[in-house]
Amino acid sequence: MMKRAALMTIALALMAGTAWARLPAPPPMNDEQKLKAEAAKTKAAEDAKKEAGLLAKYQDKAADNYKKGQGKANVKGGSAAASPKARK
Repeated sequence: MMKRAALMTIALALMAGTAWARLPAPPPMNDEQKLKAEAAKTKAAEDAKKEAGLLAKYQDKAADNYKKGQGKANVKGGSAAASPKARK
């Protein structure tokens, strides 16, 4: 029993060392790789800006649609509730 515990402790200690190991630093980028990375970054920024514009457009469209639906509901229900004499 004691040997088993000692072996498990040693095994865990060896595994812990590999878990804390660090990866080597990536090699420095050359000029071509830097240009590709910059182009990808620029394209991603443009795409994000385009998506944000489309999102705003469709949010406005949804809000207008909601307001139109709420306005009709208020006109139908609001006029009867506002003037009880009209019902008589």
